[in-house]
Amino acid sequence: MSSARVGPLCFIKSRVNTAIYQEILEHFMLPSADKIYGDADFIFQQDLAPAYTTKSTKTWLSDHGIIVLDWPANLPDLNPIENLWGIAKRKMRDMRLNNAAELKAAIEASRSSITPQQCHRLIASMPHHIEAVIDAKEAQTKY
Repeated sequence: MSSARVGPLCFIKSRVNTAIYQEILEHFMLPSADKIYGDADFIFQQDLAPAYTTKSTKTWLSDHGIIVLDWPANLPDLNPIENLWGIAKRKMRDMRLNNAAELKAAIEASRSSITPQQCHRLIASMPHHIEAVIDAKEAQTKY
């Protein structure tokens, strides 16, 4: 996601290791970023999952000119994508799904209904969320 809109979903059937993560970046993140930003610079945010922080992934990101937001190891998860997933889950709350195909379709429909305005508000709210964490001295907050 970006402040402009959501990007494509990538459904995977295995654990994400370094190689799989780099494939996701190559085939989903880069094309989405190209559509949204063109030649303009952007800052990429990711959490500190092991596959995301390997030397190989850092090199891949650097080789592709991707600037990554520094993210402290012990900071509560303030990634706006988590709030976006919360919106999507609430939209699916009362659905009765019978199989993986229905689940994928429901996730896609829910994600597709998220507006650019919602994405912008999620990104714009981050300074307030970070301020709340600082005020709480990195203790848990409502975010």
